[in-house]
Amino acid sequence: MELRRLWQPDILQVQTLMIDVVSRLPSNTLYSMDRLEALYAYVEEKGEIYGAFQADMLVAYTVIAFPGLSVSNLGREFGVPEADLLRVASLEGTIVHESVRGQGLQRHFHSWREQRAREKDMLYLYATVHPKNSISQQNLEAAGFTFQFSRSMYGGLPRHCYAKKLEYQNS
Repeated sequence: MELRRLWQPDILQVQTLMIDVVSRLPSNTLYSMDRLEALYAYVEEKGEIYGAFQADMLVAYTVIAFPGLSVSNLGREFGVPEADLLRVASLEGTIVHESVRGQGLQRHFHSWREQRAREKDMLYLYATVHPKNSISQQNLEAAGFTFQFSRSMYGGLPRHCYAKKLEYQNS
């Protein structure tokens, strides 16, 4: 598989894959789908999207958001002081097509996104996941995230909220 950063011309493929995979989930509460405008915002200014391609077909993608001081900054949910909100990144959606599940893509994506957060000098990484999505919860915990609390989010959807504080070596 080829892994690469995605840009504006890739967004329609991202949306198509998201709709396709989510349409087969057992419940529409398991994944909060991004609107097309949000996907464009990630690649233009508020984050990054990375995709996995198999034979030139997008089969998985992942999003990291750098929300700045916007209202969507998860740091506020976790009590981050206003002065530190610029150092918050969030692991947003990851979609993996059924044909490539079980190959460690989500774990690889977690590692890649954490590396990008470190390169941007972020201090806090946050993620939300549906309480019944045990695979994603296991992958977050394996990546060093800790469960913090549960609450309704994204228009009333139940979510477990995870956090990781990035540590830096003094040089």
